[in-house]
Amino acid sequence: MSRTGHSDENGYAEDAPGARPERTLPALPPAQGRGFARTWWGRAWLKALEDTALDNGHLKSGRKHAREGAVGAVCVRPGRITAVVRDRDRTPYRSDVLLQELDDGEWDRLLGVVAERSGHIAALLDRDMPPQLVEDAAAVGVDLLPGIGDLEPECACEAWDHCPHTAALCYQVARLLDEDPYLLLLMRGRGERELLDELQVRSVAHAARHSAPAGETAGDEVPSAVPEGVPAQAAFAAPGPAELPAPPAAVAAPGRPPALAGGTDPAPGLDVAALEFLAADAAVRAQRLLAEALAPGHAASPVPAVLTEWQDTVRLTAAGPPAAIAARLAAGCGRDRVDLARAVRAWEHGGAAALAVLEEEWTPDDEALARARAQLATAWEEGERAPQLRVAGNRWTAVGADAQVRYGRDGRWWPYRKDRGRWWPAGPSAQDPEAALAMTAPD
Repeated sequence: MSRTGHSDENGYAEDAPGARPERTLPALPPAQGRGFARTWWGRAWLKALEDTALDNGHLKSGRKHAREGAVGAVCVRPGRITAVVRDRDRTPYRSDVLLQELDDGEWDRLLGVVAERSGHIAALLDRDMPPQLVEDAAAVGVDLLPGIGDLEPECACEAWDHCPHTAALCYQVARLLDEDPYLLLLMRGRGERELLDELQVRSVAHAARHSAPAGETAGDEVPSAVPEGVPAQAAFAAPGPAELPAPPAAVAAPGRPPALAGGTDPAPGLDVAALEFLAADAAVRAQRLLAEALAPGHAASPVPAVLTEWQDTVRLTAAGPPAAIAARLAAGCGRDRVDLARAVRAWEHGGAAALAVLEEEWTPDDEALARARAQLATAWEEGERAPQLRVAGNRWTAVGADAQVRYGRDGRWWPYRKDRGRWWPAGPSAQDPEAALAMTAPD
């Protein structure tokens, strides 16, 4: 039973008046021989933990506790997850991990983004969380996934940083998130039922707005006035520094490009579907660039490198274009389909940095090599059998297994798994080589 009322078979607490949503998930069986996250959002959760924790030894102990089934039932509620974790000597410790809830304004922007795209709603109903949803949320200033420092530990063992118990809880929650991303939304403050009810209301309103006759708006909405600009010639001719206008407001959703198909046949050689896809992609990128420009500290941020033609081809293919456009991208990139598929897989795990790890083979200098070997030497606890690894450049391959970890120029480890004679990216990067190698285990 939950404090908030009757619980159903999924661990939901039936909402009592004024009660906050809560779920209690039963303890999971041991996870021997497998990684703790199969989905990209589960891995992002673990990356936040591994980037935050100061003691790598506590992370390793936490993984071992979780693998051995030392984490009890997990209670998930807004802003907090809780479980009893048993130490090696069976001593129980109540462990909590706190995550900042979204405020009302952030929820309003997030729900607006989701309601604007039917694909986002369909994905959530299927218990999926597409990367595009998280990127769209970030574009309106909502960080849905945790980042560095966002997972705040509290444990009865009185450790001030992440201890083996809170680390074990986080590793176990990554497995739970794989099955149900609504748990993350619950941590951020809204239960599944409340969320779906609100999305239904917004979807109806969104459909009504877009079905209104041309020149009219649904309800009492009044189109906002567009401020007049200054002619460029006048701005450059003005003496002294030009007075810049106030920054524009953030845009809640990408603009809707016009439908180009009509009653007139296109000019010879013009692929209308491809042009519509590029226009939609440009709108999405423009919205994200504006959000980044309005973010605090943007002026001090380094200018990102311009993508090469190959990198942009991979990025566009990863965006999921229609099949005919994907085939054109594959045919024009000068690579075979398998190479493109591997590149897209890498891009989904880490963008341009992950693509570089896939394609570059380099030899670390003496200092970097010493750091890498020190990490490998301490990655497995005493009594654990470390795999035998064969090194070539920045790549460490497990002897007798189709598993490999690659050492990136940023000092992080990237997991790879061999399939049909080629190495495929198996997940995002990790600080710890043991954690990266665990991602290479078959699902």
